[in-house]
Amino acid sequence: MHSSRHVAFALVVGLVAAPIGIRTANAQSSAPAFDFSIKNIMRGPEVYGREPENVRWSADSKWIYFTWLEPGSDWRLPAKPFRVRAEPGAVPERVTDAQMDSVAPLLDQGRMSPDRRTRVVSSGGDLYLIDGAAGTTRRLTETLGAESNPTFSVDGREVYFVRDNNVYAVAIDGGLVRQLTDIRAAGGAAAGEATAGRGGRGGGGTAAGQTAQADTGQRGSLERQQRELFNAIRDREHNDSVTRADQAARAALQVRPMNLMQGERIGSITVSPTGKSVLITTVIPNDRALATRVPNYVTESGYTEEIPGRTKVGDYQSSGRVAFMSLPLGTVRFLHIGDTGTQSAVRVLGWTDDGSKALLFSTSSDFKNRWIHTVSGDSGTLKLLDTLHDSAWVAGPCFGCGGWYDGGRRLYYVSEADGYAHLYTMNADGSDRQQLTKGKWEVSAVSLSRDAKSFYMTTSEQSPFDEDFYRMPVTGGAREKLTAKIGGHAAVLSPDETKIADMYSTTNRPPELYVQANQPNAAASQLTTSPTKEWLSFDWVKPEVVMVPASDGIMVPAHIYRPKDMHASANGAAVIFVHGAGYLQNVMNYWSSSYPREYMFNQYLASKGYVVLDMDYRGSAGYGRDWRTAIYRWMGGRDLQDEVDGSKYLTKQFGIGPERIGMYGGSYGGFMTLMALFTAPKYFGAGAALRPVSDWAHYNHGYTARILNFPDKDTLAYQRSSPIFFAQGLEDPLLILQGMVDTNVNFEDSVRLTQRLIELGKKGWWLMPYPVEDHGFLRPDSWTDEYTRIFTLFETTIRHGKTAAQSAAAIGGGR
Repeated sequence: MHSSRHVAFALVVGLVAAPIGIRTANAQSSAPAFDFSIKNIMRGPEVYGREPENVRWSADSKWIYFTWLEPGSDWRLPAKPFRVRAEPGAVPERVTDAQMDSVAPLLDQGRMSPDRRTRVVSSGGDLYLIDGAAGTTRRLTETLGAESNPTFSVDGREVYFVRDNNVYAVAIDGGLVRQLTDIRAAGGAAAGEATAGRGGRGGGGTAAGQTAQADTGQRGSLERQQRELFNAIRDREHNDSVTRADQAARAALQVRPMNLMQGERIGSITVSPTGKSVLITTVIPNDRALATRVPNYVTESGYTEEIPGRTKVGDYQSSGRVAFMSLPLGTVRFLHIGDTGTQSAVRVLGWTDDGSKALLFSTSSDFKNRWIHTVSGDSGTLKLLDTLHDSAWVAGPCFGCGGWYDGGRRLYYVSEADGYAHLYTMNADGSDRQQLTKGKWEVSAVSLSRDAKSFYMTTSEQSPFDEDFYRMPVTGGAREKLTAKIGGHAAVLSPDETKIADMYSTTNRPPELYVQANQPNAAASQLTTSPTKEWLSFDWVKPEVVMVPASDGIMVPAHIYRPKDMHASANGAAVIFVHGAGYLQNVMNYWSSSYPREYMFNQYLASKGYVVLDMDYRGSAGYGRDWRTAIYRWMGGRDLQDEVDGSKYLTKQFGIGPERIGMYGGSYGGFMTLMALFTAPKYFGAGAALRPVSDWAHYNHGYTARILNFPDKDTLAYQRSSPIFFAQGLEDPLLILQGMVDTNVNFEDSVRLTQRLIELGKKGWWLMPYPVEDHGFLRPDSWTDEYTRIFTLFETTIRHGKTAAQSAAAIGGGR
């Protein structure tokens, strides 16, 4: 935009239009009208409800347990445990903490015994045996330590578990507990270890501070004389030799300690069902790494305090090791996987039932390679089964999904090998690789049925904007679609696999708990209602999905909110909302759990006459590998061009001039807003950047290095992707809003950008800090203030298209 578009405006709450109450034809007759105001919208879950979470089944498949709060609950309250009968018309009932403690072991699926009769679970740090058929529960441990990761031995007589970073076994019949590993922190000793030495009753051994000498010289002569003179000395020496021999024999039978390096900590421990081998992953922090410190100004003490932060991309990173330990001796062999020592991730996906092999999933430190290995249970020998290389970075839905089936003869995993996340299987030796699903859609979750004859999957096969639950034979072939309604389904099978607990949502209704039979086209019954009656009384829009033509010929999905959808007249202006996270999907036929307030705010804008466009720009989730990696080495390149094409779409379809098109978004969306106003000002008239990244060299390693490589090795990628290098291009009003205790995108980003704009002499920009807020705001008053200011920005700039002088005069001056 031209410099004449510089405007000043007052960012005050009082400029917001008065709240309006709307009742719709489908409103509940007893419900009061919804207060459709920014203040009421920004109460968030107090009005649209808290969706049921942590959905679990009881062992008998009759009850569904979850955490939840009733409609209208105060935003400061934590979720509470509830349960509901798995039958139509059932009403949720709150469960007391005491009741939850007693039933908690029954809700954990745990691990099944070899005979499939019992399962072992970890609950509250203790172990329990659950006999589903008999309906009995038996406690195996009651300790101050936390027992975790329980699994049955091959013969079903013992349970292996982890406590205090070591592996133990407990006998199911006798209850004897054995420690199988001796993993020690640097400089530490095993619990109960005593120091053995010479001497006993009556002293003996060497004098304090002295060093034993060989039988030479004067001291040797005295020792020989002692042995010659006294039987007691000769008997003592004999006993000592027997003791030493016994200690040596016992030591030979004891597990060898594994001593960790300085600062090294355990990442994971998984024990083979045979009890003869253990896989251990560790994390080794780099003491040269420099972490940020986030100042916290509003504190209980009245003094400024510091919150420990994170490292920046390219700084010294943690490393780690993968150890294979043979039992009972505790012999350790370190496995070398790719560039092990600096690999970004190594995960153990599980052991075969007979303990003969384990499955490893790992990625390289540059994020460009993914490997799947097996590890032999007897020797720790690695065998490479599958490699996936991506010139950008490996990732995608269900990245890391996988496991064994067919008695350990075959394995399954999800891969983007053909450009979309699909399900593959192969033999345990890597032969007979088969792709079981195919198409321009994605598998986002997969699991095995109890009888291991079917896969259950969540996919977008119906459309890129829906998620449904399917069943498919492990051999592939036709899939049964088990969920029927258009929208998003997150299914949890009952233990007997006869029912499905389904968290189902649509674009204009948050997720609710439903139950249905595990059959295609089965009727689903709603069990919860989370929003308030007032919220439900409002005619919330199901925004239409439109396809925006991009400059490279690709059609980009978008949600559109029109004034006519809200029974309002157009005001000649438009707003583009940019979702955050980069790799996130927001154009869907189901509820956006990431942006519920923005969903309502976009309708508020439409009710005031604005056309609102919400695009799944390149880099978003849900559309395959090429879409995901289109931003490689240039964030603010192809993705921003999609938003520019969105501006052109609004101009062509609605006749809205670019000077009357605003933009707002948070996090990655805030970054995109900065890039839009700095590098493509002729397509936009104003922007609000919430918690924006202004310089990618200051963001975290795990996210940034995947996309832009390392800052010291790919300076071009970082410079062309960072808004701070293009701040001289600012021509239009810019509002920056950020929490000051943001531990994700540090407030430092906005401070550095502020200094840059000052030095460039730029006008018409504002910084609004929120002293007590982190990256995601919590307080409704902060949300209200933030979005009131965003609305005021658009009302005083793009709505009227005023010149700088006119706008300044209208609102009483300013910069």
